[in-house]
Amino acid sequence: MPPDPPISVSAPVLHSLGVLCGVSVGPGGSLGDFLHSLRYLQVSVSEPSPGVPQFMSIGFLDGIPFLRYDSERGRMEPLTEWMKDGAEPGYWDSQTQISKRNQHVDAWNLETLRDRYNHSRGLHTWLRVSSCDLLSDGSVRGSDRFGYNGWDFISFDLGSGRFVAADGAAEITRRRWEHEGNEVERWTNYLKHTCPEWLQKYIVYGQKELERKEPPDVHVSGKEEHGMLILFCRAYGFYPKTIAVNWMKGDEIWDQETEWGGIVPNSDGTFHTWARIEALPEEREQYRCRVEHPGMPEPGIFAWELTSGGNLTVVVAVSVIAAILILIVLTGFIIWKLQSGNTRDGGREGVQIHLGEIPEGDWGRMDRLGSGRDSGSEQWSRAGSDGIGEWDQGWILKRDQLGWME
Repeated sequence: MPPDPPISVSAPVLHSLGVLCGVSVGPGGSLGDFLHSLRYLQVSVSEPSPGVPQFMSIGFLDGIPFLRYDSERGRMEPLTEWMKDGAEPGYWDSQTQISKRNQHVDAWNLETLRDRYNHSRGLHTWLRVSSCDLLSDGSVRGSDRFGYNGWDFISFDLGSGRFVAADGAAEITRRRWEHEGNEVERWTNYLKHTCPEWLQKYIVYGQKELERKEPPDVHVSGKEEHGMLILFCRAYGFYPKTIAVNWMKGDEIWDQETEWGGIVPNSDGTFHTWARIEALPEEREQYRCRVEHPGMPEPGIFAWELTSGGNLTVVVAVSVIAAILILIVLTGFIIWKLQSGNTRDGGREGVQIHLGEIPEGDWGRMDRLGSGRDSGSEQWSRAGSDGIGEWDQGWILKRDQLGWME
């Protein structure tokens, strides 16, 4: 584990996860400049709960979670076999001690920020994303992003070599870091040298896994809404996560008109993503989706085949007609049944038969099923929290720098 740069607050949750997904899909869709990435996500909360530890962190190599730490388990752990087999003796013990120290650092920083923003006690969060990318020309791209309670706080970019504060409270930290020490130099050294060195080492550990290439399965679809045609281009099951998905009109890439989804991991270690664009229905044939991925021998061009849409329309129409016919038959049967009951006892027995199909004891079981639903919802909530916990565990910072935020 590399020596850690200074610690303060971290980036917003959703933004952090987007960053962790890796190279963005969208403008500048060439893949030629990117080789490998190392990301660390750190999360701290002021009020832990079951499944949500007070302190959690996770490391990602090329989008693959490969190590984690959380305050409940109390130990840094590998998430892949190649990391487990490649780590040097003493690695996990030393990183566990670093993480435990950082847990105390984060707790103090949360208190400092709560006072600075004049917030009451309760649930507060602190997140950080630290990343470095190795480019094909040998250069390095790196950044640190920090946030508090889901809002940007302060960031540092290797390219600009300066801190950017999001508000007045963060400006206090920025001034101290830039004028009361050598923090710009320290951060630059970490992102430019230390982080890439560890990135290279981890690449060696997971070389076999990282070298595999699985091309995307691309599907193009469309639908009309409010007089506009919305076209979707979806790429499934690809690895590595590096990909470019662009909509083209004729021979021109239309990035400004395109909306992209993030590059999201699947449970099998592959990724999926999408891109959408709005077009005039009469211009449908002019649009193509261009997909570029390391697992493809050359970029692929994909169009929405109207036949598939036509077949879908036929299937939907047939299904609707069948449902109508079934409804007519059932309605006729019910009317016949009611009329039969009226001829025998004025209609009372027909109604009693329907209510009698659910005995009182079964109503009790239905109540318990309702409780089961609540319990299930509660269980789902806990599972969701556990999922976040799993996703946010891993690596953290070393130095006790929180005093700088006071």
